[in-house]
Amino acid sequence: MSKPNLQDLQVSEVKFSDETLVYTIGNSLYINLTDRCTLACEFCPKIQGGMDVHEYNLLLSTRHPVEEYLDKIGDPAQYDEIVFCGFGEPTLRIKELLKIAAYCKEAGTRVRVNTDGLGNLVNKRNILPELAKCVDALSVSMNAQNETVYDKHCVPAVKGSYESMLEFLRLAPQYIADTTATAIDGLEGVDVDACEKQAIQLGVKFRKRVLDIVG
Repeated sequence: MSKPNLQDLQVSEVKFSDETLVYTIGNSLYINLTDRCTLACEFCPKIQGGMDVHEYNLLLSTRHPVEEYLDKIGDPAQYDEIVFCGFGEPTLRIKELLKIAAYCKEAGTRVRVNTDGLGNLVNKRNILPELAKCVDALSVSMNAQNETVYDKHCVPAVKGSYESMLEFLRLAPQYIADTTATAIDGLEGVDVDACEKQAIQLGVKFRKRVLDIVG
């Protein structure tokens, strides 16, 4: 993939908004690409009526163009890591994700995508080869050890989401070695130890998250 050039992508007539398109936690820059999602997780602050992470409001009124994100990012090299993570699923805007990630990767900055693992399902193709060109790490929300518990807590919009997420995890290490499955400790019926065992069987790492700790 050729390097996206900020100057080439900027459009003079675009009026940049003051919505939170990027936000920092430590020395990592988080990209708030969309607030749309393929899941309606009951534990998500957005579903509970809030749109804040730390001091940042992540509500988006529109789909912002790539050049606006690049303007907000500035020089990616000033950050330890660029993370695609907001209150939505970044792979729903896969074209924009790839352009922004390639720009950041070209600057030498590590790029991570936090995802629900349904990118192949919603995009109707294997997006992992494309991600592998500009993404260093994936964090995939497994969230449950079986479909029943997953559906209860994550409320997927598309049938077969749980199996699609597991298949994404099976495929991911072939393209992006640094792939981690996550599950939240504290959700009723979620067996974190069983999730970890399943992650190991799938050939990926595992990280336990804590309920109500976001970002």
